[in-house]
Amino acid sequence: MASIAHELAKKQKEISISEFFEKNKHILGFDSLTRALITAVKESVDNSLDACEDAGVLPEIFVQVDRVDNNEYRIVVEDNGPGIVKKQVPNVFGRLLYGSRFHVRAQRRGQQGIGVSAVVMYAQITTGKPAKIRSRISDEDVAYECELVLDTKKNRPQMVKEDFVIWEKEHGTRLEVNLKGKYVGGKQSIYEYLKGVAIVNPHARITFIQPDGGNVVFERSTEAMPPPTREVRPHPEGVELGELLNMTKYTEAKKMTSFLNTEFSRISLRVAREILDAAEISHNQRPSRLNLDQAGDIIDAVKKVKIMAPETDCLSPIGEGLIRKSLKNVLGETRASFYAPPVTREPKVFGGNPFIVEIGIVYGGQLSKENPVQIYRFANRVPLMYQQGACATTQGIENVDWRRYGLEQRGGKGIPFGPAIILVHVASTKIPFTSESKEAVANVPEIREEIELALKACARRLKTHLNKAEQKSKARVKFEIVQEIIPMIAQKSAKIVGKPVPDIAGTITKIMNVVWVEDEVTHIKKKHHVSVRLYNYTPKNQKLQLHMVLPYEKVDDGSLTLKPSEVRNGTKVTWNMKKVAPTEVFELAFDMKGLDGGEYEENEVFVSGIDPASVIGADVLPGDWDLEHITITEEKSVPEEAADEGEIDYDEGAEVIEDEE
Repeated sequence: MASIAHELAKKQKEISISEFFEKNKHILGFDSLTRALITAVKESVDNSLDACEDAGVLPEIFVQVDRVDNNEYRIVVEDNGPGIVKKQVPNVFGRLLYGSRFHVRAQRRGQQGIGVSAVVMYAQITTGKPAKIRSRISDEDVAYECELVLDTKKNRPQMVKEDFVIWEKEHGTRLEVNLKGKYVGGKQSIYEYLKGVAIVNPHARITFIQPDGGNVVFERSTEAMPPPTREVRPHPEGVELGELLNMTKYTEAKKMTSFLNTEFSRISLRVAREILDAAEISHNQRPSRLNLDQAGDIIDAVKKVKIMAPETDCLSPIGEGLIRKSLKNVLGETRASFYAPPVTREPKVFGGNPFIVEIGIVYGGQLSKENPVQIYRFANRVPLMYQQGACATTQGIENVDWRRYGLEQRGGKGIPFGPAIILVHVASTKIPFTSESKEAVANVPEIREEIELALKACARRLKTHLNKAEQKSKARVKFEIVQEIIPMIAQKSAKIVGKPVPDIAGTITKIMNVVWVEDEVTHIKKKHHVSVRLYNYTPKNQKLQLHMVLPYEKVDDGSLTLKPSEVRNGTKVTWNMKKVAPTEVFELAFDMKGLDGGEYEENEVFVSGIDPASVIGADVLPGDWDLEHITITEEKSVPEEAADEGEIDYDEGAEVIEDEE
């Protein structure tokens, strides 16, 4: 037995990371010819977008896929980023687990330093051909160009050829590889991937040259760069026991109070003392002497002490306005009939890493009513093309009861059916992917719960729209019938008895017995014109409050036909309708400047002070407006001579009240 043990010991040796992935390339997403082609484009484009954003440059991404022979394709990905210095080019493209982002706690597409070097490795495995890289930085007159392969035994780049060349680009990087793959269309294709990239990166312009020569351009939806992300320290909520103990070994802090204050975000010296008091640990104890039980006590104490929410400048969410605008830009104006106002949740934490969930829902139009809804999954602005069933995003969608929101869901669970697209974006300093191929978000309870809450919030907006449309449709049919039949009866009756046709407006109001709210938004000459009409089809005077949610700072004050009674938090506006007589039509109108056409398309109109059952076209006021803190004052009409200029004096009949925490 001893001799066998010695023989086995001789066979044991270290395996390089590149050797491991060479024999297990499926882990990196190269498990089929179709997927290999998409993965190669995906990893290259991700690198290009990160580089452009790091440099504050609006991305110009060029992707070309050419068929060489049978299943061999040539892929070119070129960007206008800052370029890579000559010394680092071989390491970036020819060395696995080499990068600058693994230890950075800030949102990035690349996290592990594997992606683009894995593309180079797969290319040389399948075709034996080296990768060609060209890069130019702005302070150089020429570009550096090289051909290299990856030495998998040593996990080091091996240079085949290098030179300096003339390149018309002022700065940027170009990668060219030949690899085995299979080009297909459909849902899991390079085209669909780039379309997804364009949706969640509205600041990027992407050109795609297809193997058949076809040219597709995804134009950018905005000229504004995403705010740059800043590296932050871990948030104390969700930090695990082993990680905490490991941090105490390498900290430079001499006391536990300074350790908690300097190594974590959102922990001031006062909060650090509260945590240590709750854990019954001395403020002056050296962090290196923290034992296992004490570490557990600190983790328990963190849950009891009130700590601020995580910082958000380490994250780069898309934002509600750009989600809708980008969806319309990429999907087209006629693809859907309704774009629900997107939802961006407040930041939460898992494992010390802050994250944000964003949801967008598109409904109607040309979308199929018979098929399951389309799901667009994104993580850190990157489309997730595969492993949909294993993703927390999909599981969150399946857990929502969509029948409550107007979509069909057979059996009350699973992916709903209906004419809809559901977009889910998770942004975090560290996305917990299920594997190195980064195609599915792990089922972390904190993330799944936030996804479900965000889905329900956005779905409520969809349901509000559907209810409003259905109510109006039914009431409109009734109203049209009444308006057509009653006048005919009146005319014939008057003719029979030989008397004048009577005024039947009062009769129509008794039959209808509703307050009809009709709202409209039109965009003309860089202005949004908003009109809200109230028709009192009831037999008595109506007194009510009209409320709207809008970007109030954009309102052209001189265009208002009625001064608001209240403005809360800058966006929640209330008008007091003292008296609307039977058969009277009241119109509230104003213009908004400075918004693009796709940024404001549908009003959010609410009413209070009236039985909501008697109102069609507006919803009852949500509870979060907190009317107990509002004092409704006398409204004042704006005289016609109030020109396009001028601002509302809120001291006259209007009070600005900020939302309370």
